[in-house]
Amino acid sequence: MTLRHFITTQDWSRAEIDALLDQAAAFKRSPAGAQLAGKSIALLFFNPSMRTRSSFELGAFQLGGHAVVLAPGKDAWPIEFEAGSLMDGDAEEHVAEVARVLSRYVDMIAVRAFPKFRDWAVDREDRAIKAFATYATVPVINMETITHPCQELAHALALREHLGELRGRKYVLTWTYHPKPLNTAVANSALLIATKMGMDVTLLCPTPDYVLDDRYIESGRLNAEQNGGSLKISHDIESAYRDADAVYAKSWGALPYFGRWDAEKPIREAHRHFIVDASKMALTNGAVFSHCLPLRRNVKATDAVMDAPYCIAIDEAENRLHVQKAVMATLAAQAAEPAR
Repeated sequence: MTLRHFITTQDWSRAEIDALLDQAAAFKRSPAGAQLAGKSIALLFFNPSMRTRSSFELGAFQLGGHAVVLAPGKDAWPIEFEAGSLMDGDAEEHVAEVARVLSRYVDMIAVRAFPKFRDWAVDREDRAIKAFATYATVPVINMETITHPCQELAHALALREHLGELRGRKYVLTWTYHPKPLNTAVANSALLIATKMGMDVTLLCPTPDYVLDDRYIESGRLNAEQNGGSLKISHDIESAYRDADAVYAKSWGALPYFGRWDAEKPIREAHRHFIVDASKMALTNGAVFSHCLPLRRNVKATDAVMDAPYCIAIDEAENRLHVQKAVMATLAAQAAEPAR
């Protein structure tokens, strides 16, 4: 058996990503299949979900498989992730047992576990998903931790559907205001996939405090170098939007203030004008606009933008179903290959 996980797209080559997108497009044209017939997947949700849960459950069903949904700490025992820990707190069992037992029951395990938002030095280690990948003997899929690779694929497929060839297209990843500090996962992932597609990427954020973790900037620059694109950071709204072919909006908390959100809040409040509105979109080259959803209207983007023909957020959300089917089918097929 060849065991492979889907934790980050950085572990997958451009050719492999293109193959996943091609498979997803095929599933979009013809949804039913038997690639997961007789197989099952455990979906572990440590955080809430609507699109992720429904698209994974339906995707498994449409390919002939079965999904078991678990919410550790609610309808399943709380789980400990620290190695060597003295388990005298709330956790009833360790991931070392959970991952191995589930591996005896199911053919794949998918995990959604957000950071704790207290210490980025800890959260950036992505311990929960990595622990499952360490102990599981079946493929593990990232349903969003500090990256969101399934969202990346859905976004890339939507961009490809509306723009065609993506290499050389100007792509703006813009920070937007939100009343709460949010996970950087979707922003990290958008940067990774847009640079992997060879786009000319501009990361637009209010101040240097909102620049993403160095690992994603470095990976983005490497992706751009390998795939014919570019990456730059801007704090100027007008120049960033001008002549863009795609605008992607997301809010995230500033990493230097991680765990000190009261100190970060005044900076966030001072930049509400980063909202995506019609006047900013008018600066673009007839760009498409998207967001991963959920989106607070008239906070992150105006009604006029969300209801415009150029908004492809619903297409992107639909594509979650198709790309996740491609991921599950690919991992199941690879796991079934004889050991070499």
